[in-house]
Amino acid sequence: MPARTRERYQCVSTTSLLLALLALASGPSAPLHAQDVRRTGLPVIDGPPPPQPPEVISRDASGRATVRAVRVREPIKLDGKLDEEIYRATPAMSGFIQQEPREGEPATEKTDVWILFDDANVYISAICWDSQPERMVSNELRRDNANVTQNENFVVDIDTFYDRRNGFFFETNPLGAVRDGLIMNERDPNWDWNAVWDVRSTVFDKGWMMEMQIPFKSLRYKAGREQVWGMVIRRAIKWKNENTFLTLIPASYGGRGIYKFSSAATVVGIEAPPAALNLELKPYVIGGLKTDRNATPAIVNDFTPNAGFDAKYGLTRGLVADFTYNTDFAQVEEDDQQVNLTRFSLFFPEKREFFLEGQGLFDFGGGASSDGPPTKTPLLFFSRQVGLKNGRTVPIRAGGRVTGRAGPYSVGVLNIETGDDEAVAATPTNFSVVRIRRDVFKRSTIGMIATNRAPGASTDGASQAYGVDANVAISQNVEAKGYYARTQAPGRSGDTASYRGLFNYTGDRYGLIYEHLFVGPDFNPEIGFLRRSDFRRHYGQARFSPRPKSGNVRKYTNQASLDDVSDSAGRLESREAQGTFQVDFQSSDAFVLEYTNTYELLKKPFAIARDVTLPVGGYSFDDVSASYKLGAQHRVAGSLTAKYGTFYDGHRTDAGFSSGRVEVTKNLSIEPRLSLSWVDLSPGSFVAKLASARANYTMTPRMAASALFQYNSSNNSTSTSLRFRWEYQPGSDLFVVFTEGRDTTLGGIPTLQNRGLVVKLTRLFRL
Repeated sequence: MPARTRERYQCVSTTSLLLALLALASGPSAPLHAQDVRRTGLPVIDGPPPPQPPEVISRDASGRATVRAVRVREPIKLDGKLDEEIYRATPAMSGFIQQEPREGEPATEKTDVWILFDDANVYISAICWDSQPERMVSNELRRDNANVTQNENFVVDIDTFYDRRNGFFFETNPLGAVRDGLIMNERDPNWDWNAVWDVRSTVFDKGWMMEMQIPFKSLRYKAGREQVWGMVIRRAIKWKNENTFLTLIPASYGGRGIYKFSSAATVVGIEAPPAALNLELKPYVIGGLKTDRNATPAIVNDFTPNAGFDAKYGLTRGLVADFTYNTDFAQVEEDDQQVNLTRFSLFFPEKREFFLEGQGLFDFGGGASSDGPPTKTPLLFFSRQVGLKNGRTVPIRAGGRVTGRAGPYSVGVLNIETGDDEAVAATPTNFSVVRIRRDVFKRSTIGMIATNRAPGASTDGASQAYGVDANVAISQNVEAKGYYARTQAPGRSGDTASYRGLFNYTGDRYGLIYEHLFVGPDFNPEIGFLRRSDFRRHYGQARFSPRPKSGNVRKYTNQASLDDVSDSAGRLESREAQGTFQVDFQSSDAFVLEYTNTYELLKKPFAIARDVTLPVGGYSFDDVSASYKLGAQHRVAGSLTAKYGTFYDGHRTDAGFSSGRVEVTKNLSIEPRLSLSWVDLSPGSFVAKLASARANYTMTPRMAASALFQYNSSNNSTSTSLRFRWEYQPGSDLFVVFTEGRDTTLGGIPTLQNRGLVVKLTRLFRL
């Protein structure tokens, strides 16, 4: 069969497979929320009947629950003490169920929860009883820091549209930390979304208590006064490494259980306030000094004041329009340095606030993942292509965006205008994206995306990308994903297609993955991310994870995978066979042993380091690595790793410490990171060194200072960043940021390359 015909046949086969899976998923479990509506206009409850007052919770034999929210006559005093009369007059919801370590059994510590509301806010309050409170792990105060999850913590996810798949995430700990996010399709979290809300926590001799206050204005929900919502509520008892939920969440979901809205409790009784103007204005003023010796001519202590604003308007209860003018991102944290010993581009995540809200909606084809950055799957839209070029900022003049929900549809429309910058040869450019996704069946979606860049990155003409995708939940632990996409740009007349099919079974004891991915030679999403081009990938993984009935070990994981990548002509380019053995201990420590066999074909010389270039040819090599993860219960936490083996035509030895955290006090911590690679090849030897340390001092959950130092031998640089943030009222911030970059090429004292000092003030007005 000719190659072109074979590619078309495989693409049609992939599409046919997706259609068949969609048909399979449309069996008897069609969603109640989309079609079955009572005469009141409220959706049919996916769970037991509502509790009758004064009761606040009803349960059924399958572990589902329906809970009743209670109106309060006066606003709750937010102090984390739970001493108001309403807590004595209203029964608490309790009876939490273990997800870990013993799925389905009652929680070993009691948790009492209340859901309250008034005309302005929703209140979620809890008493987390603890038999040994002196052992509680509680050491993180920083806003939005992932380490909050490594503490005793309490999480509320709110599915305000009752679609059983999307929602808002709110988390705190005994210190009153603030962490929030958006969850899409039960799997894609956006941790950089920030809402206006508040929380207070207190510790007492039998555990800890907390009160959350979430304004209705910070949520999006269906029109109408009477509301039916979904709510996932989790309490983590970290010193026991125990996760408990208000409803039954399967252990097979692991940490993703907090996203499982299809198993959420149903909340009735909430009455939303009448529609208001729903307009937010957030102006900013900024001033700073800038030095850049790489610019032509060089810039020294240049003072540049500036101002701009963001605006947000609720078009409907579900759709929000955002507008930005003269956008500035000076307050954004510096990227973490990476060492790259591959021949492919590095991936750095988006950190700029304007692009973060609704970010998950623009994900296409399963390329983005909560498990980490994309490796080989293309992204058709990657917002870091907007306003950045060659690592330098390009001015964003203005932009607009509409995101949200309209019935079963999720909608995202984005349009950004950037200016020119002679230093990086950037010209005024327009970036446009349209994304539409429709809910189908109970937990599946189909969608489309279209992007446009004018002019293109490499031509004076415009470039486009477009595609369709589907995510199909066949059963609780079985899903399939797929997409078909094309790009077009002047001068690219070859195969511009890309398609993917993925089958994933994620049981607790067994797991199985198969993926087929094709990227044509001329497929080029110019406002996306493409790590490699012109390839066909076959990937398979099998896992066996037994759980001992007793002892210090919670789970053993035995896993094998094969990753095979060839070019469009069928020539093998890469192959990686990997075997993994992992031990998860009851304490939350873990040990991992891994063997990897790799084949790499170099079609052109590969400059892996300065003065070290590997010649064209095929290379086979293998290595063994071992790592030990120290859990959050230790004052020094992190992962220690060692690796040794062959590498191309020589040898490589690695040692490192990552995800490190040293608790000095409750307010002060240090996060060290070290990576050393000793590489000995026939063209030469080198040592790749990466070291960093971040010191964090948190005065309150909304006031923190940090200092980050990084050294990277691969680009001969050191960088220093000092950052102070004070959220003086929810949604309004003061930033003071100092950055400095130095070049170590000449040895001795590093030479100054750039330096900046910025003071930025924002103020949120809600109308």
